[in-house]
Amino acid sequence: MTTKKLSYLFMTALALCSGSLMNSGAAFAQTAKTTQAPLPQLQQEFVDLGFGMFIHYNIPTYMDDDWADPDALPAIFNPKKLNTDQWARAAKSANMTYGCLTTKHHSGFAIWDTKTTPYNVMNSPLKKDVVREYVNSFRKEGLKVMLYYSILDTHHKLRVGQITPSHIQMVKDQLTELLTNYGEISALIIDGWDAPWSRISYDDVPFEEVYNLIKSIQPNCLVMDLNAAKYPSEALFYTDIKSYEQGAGQHIGKETNKLPALSCLPINQNWFWKTSFPSTPVKSPEQLVNENILPMSKAYCNFILNVAPNRDGLIDDNAVAALKEIGKLYKGPSGSPKLPANDGPIISSNLAKKAAATSSWSNDMSLMDFAFDDSFRTEWLSHPSVKNPWIAVDLGNETAINMVVITENKANVSDYTLEYFANNKWHSLQEGKNASRIKVHRFDRIWAQQVRIKFNTFKNPPAIAEIGVFNERR
Repeated sequence: MTTKKLSYLFMTALALCSGSLMNSGAAFAQTAKTTQAPLPQLQQEFVDLGFGMFIHYNIPTYMDDDWADPDALPAIFNPKKLNTDQWARAAKSANMTYGCLTTKHHSGFAIWDTKTTPYNVMNSPLKKDVVREYVNSFRKEGLKVMLYYSILDTHHKLRVGQITPSHIQMVKDQLTELLTNYGEISALIIDGWDAPWSRISYDDVPFEEVYNLIKSIQPNCLVMDLNAAKYPSEALFYTDIKSYEQGAGQHIGKETNKLPALSCLPINQNWFWKTSFPSTPVKSPEQLVNENILPMSKAYCNFILNVAPNRDGLIDDNAVAALKEIGKLYKGPSGSPKLPANDGPIISSNLAKKAAATSSWSNDMSLMDFAFDDSFRTEWLSHPSVKNPWIAVDLGNETAINMVVITENKANVSDYTLEYFANNKWHSLQEGKNASRIKVHRFDRIWAQQVRIKFNTFKNPPAIAEIGVFNERR
């Protein structure tokens, strides 16, 4: 290993071991006070934006893989002609309304002037804050600014089994920098959280803490976690906006979606630039407009198209030409339909996850434990002979709770009763008359050792994919 690489590894370790490099709540002063808008209004405004530019540009740009070597030296990040004005003009030509830049991808390289780690762009040959360049260019063209940030960070060893309080503080400090030093950020697209390939849970890096930090700095910044692979499409689990990555097989139900949504796709075959891009045809502008932008705008869904700058820091000519063609076919957002009301995001830790469960007689292959295993692909299935089925979870001790979420395999149950056990007896909590597949119940905080659901009316034996019990901040 070279002396230079050893130096960077030592500096990175030093930054992490120091714990908090700053007090995330007070290190940065807000330059402007913002009036907090209601979340449904922000969701509608996001959907109304219609179409934007995803910009995957980071250290993987200078490698042949979208997942970069976590020990790659900053020296390889060396654009000779970086021109974020060109990016913004290209977005404007397509009648896009915003951009979103990868501030830090999975290998942990920060392309802003961060004080949290030496593994950043200021220690590259460029020595220029790319986030600053980007936000200035896009605002100059009248475009809104969003940022992408990865929780998974292989350079700093922020991955399952190795996460420390210093890692969590680094996440908070980095997000504080991004939300404090670059003006209004309309949304954060967060990746690598609770994904099957990262396995970093919302408990390992506490989602609710980070979510509330973001809102405390910029109340109108939407938090968009790329987690559609695991969670049902009918509720906002750990996100303000439901996200669909088409390349990963996640496709929005254009006829059935009722939630504010985002769908993303690269104009090339990969997210980060590859040497084949300049000579390989990009996706058809006609198909992008007619199969993505226009139909999604009618389904409460914003479409974001990834356009990857090359190693010089410029968008290739073929992509620029395609964006201009899109702009001829698509004249900009014309107003999306009004969003239906939703239950709001579920952001707290599930207190019932993997807790001890009991139930009435159930199918041998679908025991009660499957309703609390943190997987929506398994289920508890009541035995067909049981006329009054029930299922309960034991939280261990009397615990503060204020929300219960019941997710069925298919919408089936229409009448049920929620109860809780405290002070050595059962108490009635709520009567449920919700026929939806996902049933969200919020209520004033109580203390409970157990929670039980009794099923009163159903077409078929109850099949429950997951039950969540929460104590959310209010």
